[in-house]
Amino acid sequence: MSESESLSKPTRPIRRPTGSRARVAETVRELITPISEELGYLLWDVEYVKEGADMILRVTIDTEEGITIEDCERMTRAIDPILDDADPVPDAYLLEVSSPGIERDLTRPEHFDYCAGAEVELRLFAPVDGSKTWRGILKGLDEEGRMVLEIAGVERVFEAAAVSKAKTVFDF
Repeated sequence: MSESESLSKPTRPIRRPTGSRARVAETVRELITPISEELGYLLWDVEYVKEGADMILRVTIDTEEGITIEDCERMTRAIDPILDDADPVPDAYLLEVSSPGIERDLTRPEHFDYCAGAEVELRLFAPVDGSKTWRGILKGLDEEGRMVLEIAGVERVFEAAAVSKAKTVFDF
């Protein structure tokens, strides 16, 4: 199975965001996913966040070869008229299109499938066996949607509700 096939595989959500900002982000995701796919980009994430006095609509795209500034410009030009026509964002906002980078947040079930085999770090809300931070090789999600890591040759399972942040890590 290719990486793109594993991304489209239906899996259970880890955390479903609630609130108006999350609804805006999901609406935008639904609007721009076909455009992203048509252009050959994986739509990694869509966030609608407040930073300082500004509202930011952040669209993150990726490809196996990586993302260039030209890719970001191309995606921006393609989605801007769609967003203007549909008007899914209630406030004035700045549109950012970027790459997820080497160290990327894992927030959706498909991220865990896509990054299986990569080194990841989990930060927990409360300590497990005396530690709130765990680092290992991501095996993926099990059938209950729990995160499975291989740490020092041993598989450890973490409940999604216990994880405050999951991200890939890269040792420079």
